[in-house]
Amino acid sequence: MPGENLSRDEARERAALLSVDGYEVSLDLRSAVGESGEEPRTFRSVTTIRFRCSEPGAASFADLIAPGVTAVSLNGTDLDPSEVFDGSRIALEDLREENELVVDAQCAYSRTGEGMHRFVDPEDGEVYLYTQYEPADSRRVMTCFEQPDLKAPFRMEVRTPEGWTAWSNGAGELADGVWRFAETKPISSYITAFVAGPYHYVSDTYSRKLADGSTLEIPLGAMCRKGLAKHFDADDVFLITKQGLDFFHDHFDYPYPFGKYDQAFVPEYNLGAMENPGLVTFREEYIFRGKVTSASYERRANVILHEMAHMWFGDLVTMQWWDDLWLKESFADFMGSFSMVECTRFTNGWITFANNRKSWAYRADQLPSTHPITADIRDLEDAKLNFDGITYAKGASVLKQLVAYAGQDAFLEGARRYFKRHAYGNTQLGDLLSVLEETSGRDMATWSRSWLQTAGVNSLTPVVTYDAAGRVVELAVLQEAADSHPTLRPHRVAIGLYRRTPDGSVERYARAEADVDGPRTVIAELAGAEKPDLILVNDDDLTYCKIRFDEGSLETLRGHLGAVSDPLARALCWSALWNLTRDALMPARDFIKLVLDFAGRETDIGVLQMLHTWARSALVNYAAPGWRSTGERQLAEGALSELRLAEPGSQHQLTWARFFASVAASDADYQLLEGLLAGSAQIDGLDVDQEMRWAFLEPLASAGRASSDILDAELARDDTASGKRHQVRCLAARPSEAVKAQAWAEVVESDALSNALVEATIAGFAQPSQRELIAPYAPKYFEAIERVWSERSIQIGMDVVRGLFPALQDSVGTLAATDEWLSSHADAAPALRRLVIEARDDLARVLRGQACDAGSAPAR
Repeated sequence: MPGENLSRDEARERAALLSVDGYEVSLDLRSAVGESGEEPRTFRSVTTIRFRCSEPGAASFADLIAPGVTAVSLNGTDLDPSEVFDGSRIALEDLREENELVVDAQCAYSRTGEGMHRFVDPEDGEVYLYTQYEPADSRRVMTCFEQPDLKAPFRMEVRTPEGWTAWSNGAGELADGVWRFAETKPISSYITAFVAGPYHYVSDTYSRKLADGSTLEIPLGAMCRKGLAKHFDADDVFLITKQGLDFFHDHFDYPYPFGKYDQAFVPEYNLGAMENPGLVTFREEYIFRGKVTSASYERRANVILHEMAHMWFGDLVTMQWWDDLWLKESFADFMGSFSMVECTRFTNGWITFANNRKSWAYRADQLPSTHPITADIRDLEDAKLNFDGITYAKGASVLKQLVAYAGQDAFLEGARRYFKRHAYGNTQLGDLLSVLEETSGRDMATWSRSWLQTAGVNSLTPVVTYDAAGRVVELAVLQEAADSHPTLRPHRVAIGLYRRTPDGSVERYARAEADVDGPRTVIAELAGAEKPDLILVNDDDLTYCKIRFDEGSLETLRGHLGAVSDPLARALCWSALWNLTRDALMPARDFIKLVLDFAGRETDIGVLQMLHTWARSALVNYAAPGWRSTGERQLAEGALSELRLAEPGSQHQLTWARFFASVAASDADYQLLEGLLAGSAQIDGLDVDQEMRWAFLEPLASAGRASSDILDAELARDDTASGKRHQVRCLAARPSEAVKAQAWAEVVESDALSNALVEATIAGFAQPSQRELIAPYAPKYFEAIERVWSERSIQIGMDVVRGLFPALQDSVGTLAATDEWLSSHADAAPALRRLVIEARDDLARVLRGQACDAGSAPAR
């Protein structure tokens, strides 16, 4: 990625010098179809930028990443592209007070999901285009000032192949073979967007009476590839969309400002979704080709609402630089769950948040690369890596804590003032804190220093004493922090006391809400309470912390976890137990036993799916190597038992079937999967649809029981883009030296594969049952990663460095090899070093977990 970075200092200097009046962008995408003799395949991009300079005579630069530039004109003077364009920047000398820059360039179609991505559907040969820019890839499509605080209106036009439709941020009309789009409001370049191709498109309308008596009409659209049209449940997408628009209009008191609201489900997408105003893009995997659980629909609803919240948090009001990325992502993550619980059928969304999103945050916040929510982002590479569990899930958790601290009404009133005060502008942390201080009367600066400007997660542990009669004498909460991040924070928490009832359930009978601050806080309100069987700190999940248990509570959970009747409390207990396992405080085999004993009673399907993920991770990563075969057998037997016990046709049956396939380990397990695929075996109510077939084929391929001929035949049965991804993953999973060598070469030595097929190949390459087979690739990894990072796009570089790290070579030798690479590559790109340091920390955690499981002292 040489020459493509942009530093914060450069951006600040340019923002102080320039202001942008408007863009006109004209693209000719007719080259997207037909044969192309050139490589890379390119399209014409003509950009006109009108901008002002506060210091006439000064110099600056515009951003463009393109294979070639045909012409550059600044204020009517033609410039020599070979002199002013270096591959990523166009030098601008002797600027006037008012300027006009015109650049005629040949930009490249992308195969990595960055810039203008071009996809050829293997099912029908149709070509589909879409753009993805965040944080800084609009410069791959047009000339621009690629930083969030140089906002401007954009006027777009696109010439497409005949028969295509094109979309952009504004409403479009086709005339004389050109799609012309309404000028946007002032927005940042990274949220401009194009989608073009023979997409299947469905329309609807949202209507709402506003306070002034007028009616707000928002045209709605939803689109996907033609090959997915038969699976596209656009009605449900529109239902969630309308519910979300109602919710945000009710609470934000600022009408949706961007005209239409299209939602495009696109192929080979790197992200979950992107909040381009008026044209939100999603990964097409949110269109379900087979039977899925309600958790999948909930996840899609959450993403739809997350992106919708961005229309206000991020698009209307945008952070000045990526340091304050949290100003949009933390809010959108919080508002996605908040709105989903309040206005859709997914009323248990906070359970998913506690069990899933916060798990992501806890992991990220314990890595050496953890950072404050308000991060120090030096450049664009830093920015790319900070779309992480801190910025999203921890930030959202902290906002949930803020709502408990300041009050929901004050929080929402602060948001309303924030939008009105900074509409179409850029903000920093202080801008938000000032309005929240106004509305809440709270000291936001102190709160911010504790929660937004420090890193790390606290642990809260109950310590209790009882009198002779078994009543609580004193219950205190101990707060601890890691030595590396020693900050103790103020927590607004609920402490719940639970006991077993005569019918066997575990119910809460007392609750106290308190401010925990400092190393030890006594909860006076609970003195005199009857002795509990379970003490749950952070009951109701008000704060962001790791929950610990006293010994009596742990014993209750070991015997009766499934009897905890409240689903949120139960989810919090599961999450806490998983954190104990990751922290080498609970042996992995004990966690697996808890899953085997109680997961079958779990009613929340999202929690059950998370338990399956954690149980497999406990086995693969944290179990002592000598016990793995026992654990494999126990998990496979337990999964099969629950599969047979599950209600026929239920989502629990579906979930247990997928889990059974993922942990299948014996000849009998594989025979059952083969029988279910062939139709010679049946489990009452289990529909082995196409997606399930691929889920069964991967473990068979990994075990050497699904040959390339079998996988080719399956692709012929499912000759679609999704089928191709599944086939590629299964092919790479086969236990053969030649297969692994080919997979490695296709990902590491070649850039021919698209981003989606790189991801699929990496997923198939590293199979837990093939540790010895892939061991020779550990040294090759360290030899290759710096070259890969320098030659490939940042997205592919991240995929390779993360996905091919030799995590399955879980030994002190691999730890030493990682340390050797880090010490000998001190000058490597900081973003690359960060990825390797994170992988190293995960490996060290794995080894401590294995030592705990084996019963020896944890190694450091």
